[in-house]
Amino acid sequence: MNEIDLSGQVAVVTGGAQGLGLAIARRIAGSGASVCLWDVNEAQLARAASDIGPAAAAQVVDITDAEAVMAALAATEARLGPVSILVNSAGIAGPNHTLDEYPLADWRRVIDINLHGTFHVNRAVVPGFKARNYGRIVNIASIAGKEGNPNASAYSASKAAVIGMTKSLGKELAGYDIAVNCITPAAARTPIFDQMKQEHIDYMLSKIPRGRFLEVDEAAAMVAWLVSKENSFTTAAVFDLSGGRATY
Repeated sequence: MNEIDLSGQVAVVTGGAQGLGLAIARRIAGSGASVCLWDVNEAQLARAASDIGPAAAAQVVDITDAEAVMAALAATEARLGPVSILVNSAGIAGPNHTLDEYPLADWRRVIDINLHGTFHVNRAVVPGFKARNYGRIVNIASIAGKEGNPNASAYSASKAAVIGMTKSLGKELAGYDIAVNCITPAAARTPIFDQMKQEHIDYMLSKIPRGRFLEVDEAAAMVAWLVSKENSFTTAAVFDLSGGRATY
């Protein structure tokens, strides 16, 4: 593993109880940062923090609730100190349906978690980052946000919006030592697969020239650099982990 120096940093990783979020939190902690895992699943959250060790703390929070996000940030900073890194990995796939048959309640839930939740956590940390003239944000989007996956219109739309929001915020903060970027991974075998039909999983695999799914540690390696001080120039950018699928 390459050494990325994050010593003295305090990170928040949403969706940190499992999947990509947990892998990223483990890599960040292994690079010397203190990390607070944010998630709605209290039992999984406690296990994840225990698995990482003393560098990890846990905070139960629903990122769709803007006031709860602000309270979680205050609690995290009271415990660990000023947050300097945010990785927003919380998200859901939603069910697979054609757009004309997509259940309205499911559409709203996917957008609420994937887009509104990302907005809430970005909005919460930015004032502190600006005041201290330092911060690193990575939002987890998806290759589906670039190309669109059939029978996944809510997920594809939400991740396209995350890409656009990341680019906008990165430009707004370009005059500070604050980097705001996102990654667009291809699918990885995480619990999010439990929300998908097998034919949709097979479709995603068929689109990846590498012929395999992303490994969570591969995503964590890219994010570790993006949230480091070495990433002092790149902002408002999109980094692909699509195994060759991306066409732009």
